[in-house]
Amino acid sequence: MRTQGAGDAEKVSSLGKNWHPFCLKCERCHSVLSPGGHAEHNGRPYCHKPCYGALFGPRGVNIGGVGSYLYKSPTPTPASATPLSPSRFSPPRPRTGLPQGKKSPPHMKTFTGETSLCPGCKEPVYFAEKVMSLGRNWHRPCLRCQRCRKTLTAGSHAEHDGVPYCHIPCYGYLFGPKGVNIGDVGCYIYDPVEIKSK
Repeated sequence: MRTQGAGDAEKVSSLGKNWHPFCLKCERCHSVLSPGGHAEHNGRPYCHKPCYGALFGPRGVNIGGVGSYLYKSPTPTPASATPLSPSRFSPPRPRTGLPQGKKSPPHMKTFTGETSLCPGCKEPVYFAEKVMSLGRNWHRPCLRCQRCRKTLTAGSHAEHDGVPYCHIPCYGYLFGPKGVNIGDVGCYIYDPVEIKSK
């Protein structure tokens, strides 16, 4: 809970309020949080993992990482004292990027607190799993180079017509200058040839 009377020397600011450093705690597990290093839901702080993800993240097989299972445990009833768990045999949901030649969909702006859709897989992106790039929210595995399919880091990739590309070699190969001595002294940009090993 927010503590009243936090002095300037002992306060941290988060969620638009001032807190004693040890009073800014996760609502679920009560671990001490750092300002800006936590998630928020309905004005209350939560640690990103596992609390926020478990309470408000997506549920199902293979969501949140390979082999991870996020689900609500059912309350045992007298007829069934054994809790249920997801099946290990459920097929994983494939995550693919944008189809070749397609442009990314227009950005969905949501002001009501609902989630936006990932441009790569068209599935909802929740706060705990989002990566912001090209002005949109992506799932981390969906932010891939359109040409080579390499996973990209937000903010360190190129963009053409709203589609992400790795800087080298894909963006330069597709959209960079072509010819001899273009770019810098002694620079040769040409179509790649097969290199024979010695």
